[in-house]
Amino acid sequence: MNTALFYGSWKIITIWGIPIRVHFSWLIVFGLITWSLSIYYFPKAAPELPAASYWTKGAIGALLLFASVVFHELAHSFVSKKYKISIIGITLFIFGGVAQMKGEPPTPKAEFRIAIAGPLSSFFLSGVFFLSYTAADSPGIKALYAYLSQINLILGVFNLIPGFPMDGGRVLRSIIWEKTKDYFHATRKASGLGQKIALFFIIFGLFSILTGLPGGLWLMFIGWFLYTAAQASYQQASLQENLSGLKVKDVMVRDIVTLSSSVTIDEAVNGYFLKYGYGGFPVFGDGRFLGIITLKEVKNVPKEDWIKVNVSDVLVSHSKEWEVSPEDDVMKALELMITKDKGRLAVIKDDKIIGLITRNGIARYIQIMGR
Repeated sequence: MNTALFYGSWKIITIWGIPIRVHFSWLIVFGLITWSLSIYYFPKAAPELPAASYWTKGAIGALLLFASVVFHELAHSFVSKKYKISIIGITLFIFGGVAQMKGEPPTPKAEFRIAIAGPLSSFFLSGVFFLSYTAADSPGIKALYAYLSQINLILGVFNLIPGFPMDGGRVLRSIIWEKTKDYFHATRKASGLGQKIALFFIIFGLFSILTGLPGGLWLMFIGWFLYTAAQASYQQASLQENLSGLKVKDVMVRDIVTLSSSVTIDEAVNGYFLKYGYGGFPVFGDGRFLGIITLKEVKNVPKEDWIKVNVSDVLVSHSKEWEVSPEDDVMKALELMITKDKGRLAVIKDDKIIGLITRNGIARYIQIMGR
């Protein structure tokens, strides 16, 4: 899933070593749910309570709903860890929650178990809250437990809709994957169905708005989100398929142009950036690889200072985390570039730089080879 979706979030707690984050959009939904429960649900479910109590229980209900979402995502994470798949974090946002996995399930069985764990956890919570509802005496508490039981049941059922990348879509992918033994084909099929289901939500939501049925705008928002997520998953699967089997050595630039650390910014711009058209160059000093300078660093220097500032003053110092081996998979290099927000990585062999691999170079290779 596109990580840009989770910019603007902050960590609130860590569970099992997994950071739980809240996106700012969650505050909007928290307020809406609290307001809805306080104004509509609790006054009908427990009319004898004082008005102030409705708002207290509304806030508690909203918090417990999102705690249920965290529990749902932790269930995914727990099973993922059983298959040695690291969890980057869990983020709560406007449409619920997402557990960000580092990598994909190794087998169809793993995919199925990881995916089904979420809905099963929601059904479990629904049962727990239902038992709590039957045992409670206070009308307000009974109403709270009844709401949480119902909403967790809805959450579990909704997530079983076979619209990738929802849980039901991942279950579907695991089944297709098991039958065809083709992960990429299964992802394309599941993503395609996910887009169709998302379009249905959008169209039905529009129909609801035009006919006065409730929830139409929310359905359209959910449909748009699902369509975007399914489309992104489809594109990612296509990219992975295109890069499958490719090594860094197949795509890297071998004849690299290097800069001396003593060169000024003015000399670098006129003698290298404009001449070769590259977006960045490795910088060496005393025979050692020091780092890379890109147009980003150049633009941070006022033009009038270009003749006074050396490349060594502004380069991005090299770090082990920004290098790859020629035998590494290209997909691994691309994921590293995206994670670290780098346009290029150094290719290192025997502690020496032997080339560069760039995002543009990967895109150009795919385009030329027609993969």
